[in-house]
Amino acid sequence: MLTSLSLIILAGLAMGAVCAKLKLPKIIGMLATGIILGPYVLDLLDPTILSVSAELRKIALIIILLKAGLSLDLDDLKKVGRPAVLLSFVPASCEIIAYIVFAPEILGVTKAEAAVMGAVLSAVSPAVVVPRMVQYIDTKWGTKKAIPQMIMAGASCDDIFVIVLFTTFLGVVQGGNANIKAFADIPISILTGVTAGCIMGGLLYLFFETAYARKNYVRNSMKVIIILGAAFLLNSIEEQLDGIVAVSGLLAVVSMACVLKKKSPVFVSKRLSEKFGKLWLAAEVVLFVLVGAAVDIRYTVVAGFSSVVMILTALLIRSAGVLLCTVKTELSWKERMFCVIAYLPKATVQAAIGAVPLAAGLPCGKIVLSVAVMAIVITAPLGALGMDCSYKKLLEKEN
Repeated sequence: MLTSLSLIILAGLAMGAVCAKLKLPKIIGMLATGIILGPYVLDLLDPTILSVSAELRKIALIIILLKAGLSLDLDDLKKVGRPAVLLSFVPASCEIIAYIVFAPEILGVTKAEAAVMGAVLSAVSPAVVVPRMVQYIDTKWGTKKAIPQMIMAGASCDDIFVIVLFTTFLGVVQGGNANIKAFADIPISILTGVTAGCIMGGLLYLFFETAYARKNYVRNSMKVIIILGAAFLLNSIEEQLDGIVAVSGLLAVVSMACVLKKKSPVFVSKRLSEKFGKLWLAAEVVLFVLVGAAVDIRYTVVAGFSSVVMILTALLIRSAGVLLCTVKTELSWKERMFCVIAYLPKATVQAAIGAVPLAAGLPCGKIVLSVAVMAIVITAPLGALGMDCSYKKLLEKEN
């Protein structure tokens, strides 16, 4: 396992540096590292680390979400409330509809199977999008109109909406019925997640302030460890309450960090944000290399040209959905185009659930996984490269 971790970190950093030298996003090198080291090419990673890959990816995602929450200005977010809400479900819904309409003709699947495929493919990747939005907030690109905050908030809710639809459609294809409760759980999970996060953030703030008032100073490094522990607890609550009440653990993590930022002195929240930024340097490598390791490159050959046509068709319709969300806003056409680009990349959710239909024994399982793999290979680099190359041209820098 230690050998595998050393390969992940050293090879991932090296490939990321090579891509950076070539003016390409580092994520491309890290994903390529995972694919090459993974079980479907060289098979150099220990099965033990692959068995906990999902947990390690979630830990990395929690770190960047904490960094995001500590960088998020809620007052700025209020300026763009409506578009942020619409971005959490409209683009994904448009993409799912595109698969239901076009996939039966292009890929030869049934309407129900196309719905499952659309649910797998329609989630935006927070692992690709959120770090860049945090970077733009820190460097003040697009923050005058709160564009990074809007995209970050929409992308965080987008995954919840899509995963609920996926489980519902999967039940239908397996012979079950559409579960109305699953749809009702979407707003409930958002509400309970935000509430749990706010409560935890308030408790942590009181603890830190009480310790400070009694001259028991808590170092920022220790605060980072405590906040991480609280974030892990919030995610475990989501799993413990599964089937009882819906809770979004990831939204709870962001909410907790937002409350800490809101209540803490500016210099404290800034220091905490910087420390989580340093943690992200290591977490980023682990996350994207393990996402790459989950990609079965053999399926990209099976997927073929028709899957590429389907993916590009769905992205066009998804892009129309993103533009629809920005109607009657103050955003210029350049800024709206940036929102479209930011909503292109797919990776984390597709790597996590792409193989579920195949494991469930569905006839469409192989083609769903094939298209999911192809979507990761195409859209993750495309979206990352698109954002990295365009943000200075499409967004305004706030003075």
